[in-house]
Amino acid sequence: MIEATQTAISHPEVAKITSPSGVEVFRKELQSRLDPNAPLIIVCCGTGCQAAGSAEVVDKFKQMLSGTDWNGKVIPLVKPTGCHGFCSRGPLVIIEPQDLFYQQVTVDDVEEIVNKTILNNEVIKKLQYKPANSKEVIPKASDIPYYAKQTRLVLKNIGKVDPTEINDSIVRGSYSALASVLTRMSPQQVIDEVANSKLRGRGGAGFPTGLKWESCARQEGTRYVICNADEGDPGAFMDRSLLEGDPHSVLEGMAICAYAVGSNRGYMYVRAEYPLAVKTLNIAIHQAEALGLLGENIMGTGFDFKVTISTGAGAFICGESSALMASLEGKVGRPRPKYIRSVEKGFRDSPSNLNNVETYANIPDIITNGGEWYKSFGTERSSGTKVFALTGNVYNIGLVEVPMGISLMEIVFGIGGGIPNKRALKGVQTGGPSGGCIPIPHKIPDINVGYGKLAEAGSIMGSGGMIVMDEDTCMIEVSRYFVNFLVEESCGQCTPCREGLIRMREILNRITQGEGREGDVELLTEIGNFTNNFSLCGLGTSAANPVLSTIRYFREEYDAHIRDKKCPSGVCKPLFHYDIDAETCTGCGLCKIKCPVKAITGEKKKTHVIEQALCIKCMECYKNCKFRSVKIM
Repeated sequence: MIEATQTAISHPEVAKITSPSGVEVFRKELQSRLDPNAPLIIVCCGTGCQAAGSAEVVDKFKQMLSGTDWNGKVIPLVKPTGCHGFCSRGPLVIIEPQDLFYQQVTVDDVEEIVNKTILNNEVIKKLQYKPANSKEVIPKASDIPYYAKQTRLVLKNIGKVDPTEINDSIVRGSYSALASVLTRMSPQQVIDEVANSKLRGRGGAGFPTGLKWESCARQEGTRYVICNADEGDPGAFMDRSLLEGDPHSVLEGMAICAYAVGSNRGYMYVRAEYPLAVKTLNIAIHQAEALGLLGENIMGTGFDFKVTISTGAGAFICGESSALMASLEGKVGRPRPKYIRSVEKGFRDSPSNLNNVETYANIPDIITNGGEWYKSFGTERSSGTKVFALTGNVYNIGLVEVPMGISLMEIVFGIGGGIPNKRALKGVQTGGPSGGCIPIPHKIPDINVGYGKLAEAGSIMGSGGMIVMDEDTCMIEVSRYFVNFLVEESCGQCTPCREGLIRMREILNRITQGEGREGDVELLTEIGNFTNNFSLCGLGTSAANPVLSTIRYFREEYDAHIRDKKCPSGVCKPLFHYDIDAETCTGCGLCKIKCPVKAITGEKKKTHVIEQALCIKCMECYKNCKFRSVKIM
């Protein structure tokens, strides 16, 4: 057997990198050992794919390959990586150098992949990607529209590197930007380059990153660099995937920030619900310190930067900067008034620079390629790219990275593949639980993704959640869900947020139960505006966005619930029932088969009937009727 040479070495072969130029020397040495044509089996081992069994797939591949007689051929390396982003298709396997893409791979498929694809270059069609409403498969990962239509800057290494092997990241350029900064740039030059890029914080507020760094660097005393990885939005997993798949990009960005603002201490505030991210980060920090890329006397330059991981208890409010810093100090995570900014007095009453995971991950590329290069992506007001968690009623679910300024319709249909089950698009909710619901393309023109454009439409960029809703979505129930989430997550410190959210929930609960009253919509609007205008922190000042945006664009649904006692979307159970249209029913019997309580009767090829007294409104008949004969009444 001939040993594989496609991976970087597991443990550093140099005791420590003692100069900035040593990073490039070590990178070239590692690259010289690689054979780009050597066979490689890449398996996605992000949290989603692991939940679907990808770790077992890796073990099975290793077991199969170790016992195979290769007759002098190179043994393919099995490389576990972070999240590839195409979460609805996992577990994912990519065969290199062919760029062959296999989806939903199970342990039972491994033997067939080895025997057919690895040994005989045979393609297994049943494992290949097939676009919606198409019979043609797409064999290569790079040709799949979901990937081909993205612009991957932040996500460029994820799915390419083993996040537990620092050498794998160094081969792809990690810590080269930090070495460049320590060699040829002053702290002010670093700040100027970041400011020139017009990078805005990706955590939600969109504050100019260079301006924040400049403000922190001007302060006296001990300064801290903090990374906000307390990702709490329902359905959001951008930061988690970055930390799991490319932790060194974030650590390098933090180190560059520390050099720029004059800090030697960094903190990663990570959700405790992200155990894989915490584990990967711990490994990455340990390996970087062992190589002299973090810790004391980095690269022999005298620059120190020590990173400590702190896990949060899962409080959504701790995503707010002052609450996060209070939690870091061991106090209750509650926001404080921003009369004094955290860059002046933050963690331990000291100047503190707080950015989120994605913001720091952008920094190495900005330093390497320049601010002007970064501005070539996106728009004048919103430069660069943004990572979104695309979820909901869309064919392709997962992480997407797109340039600012892309249209929402291109994300939903070009990358997302459209709406399943022949349903129509109703709207898109952006910005997490405090975001708004945008009714494209029904009532407003398609809009471009950017801080200003989304705000004009009544929503926010947020940290990057994007939920697609089809025609069967009840917008009042959507509002009720998010308001209920925020009631539970509000710290309760200020009256507008605490009382405003509770009152809005009470009214929305009544409306969805068929007990809505005339004047409820006007009362919701009044309370929502008051909550947004007078709350203490960012949670409260955007808490009413789901309610206000749905009233703005879907007022007729509120009226139907309140005046007609009907839920047009068939979601609020007290306000609808199902019936079968006699004119279009073919009597195929599928609804009868799918009904779990035997509430449907009828003979084959004759109109079927729903017994309303037995119906539990589970939607099975509605979802499975191929002729759309089941109607919401």
